[in-house]
Amino acid sequence: MTQPLALVFPGQGSQQIGMLRELAERYSVVRTTFEEASSVLGYDLWHLVQEGPEEELNATACTQPALLAASVAVWRVWQELEGPRPGAMAGHSLGEYSAMVCAGALTFPEGIRLVRLRGEAMQQAVPAGQGAMAAILGLEDGVVERVCQDVATETGETVAAVNYNAPGQVVIAGSKSGVERGIIACQDAGAKRAMSLPVSVPSHCALMRPAAERLDKAMNDIVLKSPRYTVFQNVDAKAHEDVDTLRQRLVEQLYQPVRWTECVQAMRGQGVEVFVECGPGKVLTGLGKRIDRSLKGVAVNDPESLESALTLARSVLVQ
Repeated sequence: MTQPLALVFPGQGSQQIGMLRELAERYSVVRTTFEEASSVLGYDLWHLVQEGPEEELNATACTQPALLAASVAVWRVWQELEGPRPGAMAGHSLGEYSAMVCAGALTFPEGIRLVRLRGEAMQQAVPAGQGAMAAILGLEDGVVERVCQDVATETGETVAAVNYNAPGQVVIAGSKSGVERGIIACQDAGAKRAMSLPVSVPSHCALMRPAAERLDKAMNDIVLKSPRYTVFQNVDAKAHEDVDTLRQRLVEQLYQPVRWTECVQAMRGQGVEVFVECGPGKVLTGLGKRIDRSLKGVAVNDPESLESALTLARSVLVQ
């Protein structure tokens, strides 16, 4: 019988000051998880997450460990309460590392070390102010791709479609001027909205290749195992058991697009009916419903939403 439950893990942009505070008051494993991360990082991650400053939490090298710790903490609470085992896992961008840790492919301390390096490498690959990202709403994927290609050809700048988040919702990334031209060109092509995103790193485009090279070297010192759960990866929307392939896809993910729509469709094709989003925010829950209206989803980040998710997951399994 197909397991109808999937756990999904958010990426950058979902972080917020005070996240998981109520959950930590109820379940001590949340604080324990952040303490474990703090011992690796050498600073008090929980204090940063709860008190800020926000600018520091939003710095890529801090954001990535914070979100990984938050997602793992929710997963540990889920396990503590004997929540149903998922049939599949997936994470959006950084969230893929959360999925790998929760699936047992990567230890939590190694995951924290890896995403801190990933964040630092991404920020150093493109100095602040030189890269950009923008959300394009209301255009077909192929139109966005063609527009970006035309802009890149005409200007020599880097700009490409990098996040296929849902039908009619694509994010582009590249050099600042390339993305600015891309926004105008997408508006001319009929986009309903085309807006810059408040990020300093142009993720998942060719400008991230230097970061990928650093990550590739670091991955040689990391022990990866075959996941205990099926994990669909961003680059090809496929699940892999071979450790070398897992490693390669994690590195490629830095400079290749996140195919989130295809990941959700692949999990749906495996019989998944319920998505539980582990971590702050509810971005992936919203995207899931845009991709497939038949999907049910709950974003877990406080005791109330946790209870709702457990009830929903258990009810689907009983059917």
